[in-house]
Formats: sequence, structure tokens, C-alpha cells
Amino acid sequence: MTIQFKVNEPITADQFIELLENSTLGERRPIHDRACMEGMIRNSNLVVTAWDGSLLVGIARSVTDFHYACYLSDLAVDKNYQASGIGKRLQSLTQDQLGPLCKLILIAAPAASAYYGRLGYKHNERCWVLEPGEYLGD
Repeated sequence: MTIQFKVNEPITADQFIELLENSTLGERRPIHDRACMEGMIRNSNLVVTAWDGSLLVGIARSVTDFHYACYLSDLAVDKNYQASGIGKRLQSLTQDQLGPLCKLILIAAPAASAYYGRLGYKHNERCWVLEPGEYLGD
């Protein structure tokens, strides 16, 4: 298996959706809302992908200022390609695009928490989420 990694290679919403469906991440993303999925791809400013020929098999999709914070919004690897180092390589290549003081930040799925700890991420309990439809209180 020869996997090719690319930085900011254009991908379609269909390719993104198919990858999410073929990974565990599809359960937690709005894959049936095409406009949302297109916006997620279009508005990401750092996307590292893994390809087996013309098949998208992995993605690290981020929003970043490249200097202080990089929010790794999605890390997905096709189930048939997991446990082969693709996810780790996607994160490493993402880090390579960032400045020396830039933090990599993510919210892990419950089942993936141990994975990130093994890679060297530090757990942070200070994350807060304001859900759609909820508004700032007084």
C-alpha cells in the first residue's frame, strides 16, 4: 500500500462525506447536510489528506492562524486503513505547516481519548461549547 499525503489538495464534499461515512467520525458529523459539509471544506484553511491512488482515505481538517492556535476540527481515517499510521502522519504533517509556537488543539471523541494521550497530547478540562440555538446569557 502506497499512501500519498497532500496539503490543501482540493477535495469535493462527496469525497469528504464518503470518507466520514467510512470512518467512525461520520456518526458525529452532519453528513446529511450537504451545504454544511461543503462549508466545512471550503472554510478550512489547512487540510492535510491521505490518498490511496484516487481514493481519499484520511483527512486532518483544521482552522488556524498558523502562529498561536490550530484547531484540528476533524481527523478521520477510513476503517480499512486504520492502525497503519495514517492518522499520526496526518497530524505530523499538520504540525509541520504551523509556526514554532502554534498549539494543536482538538476535541476527542470519547473512544479516541486514549489514542491522543499516547501521542503526547495533554488533556485540558477547560473546553466550553455553546451549541447552535443557545445564546449567551447575561
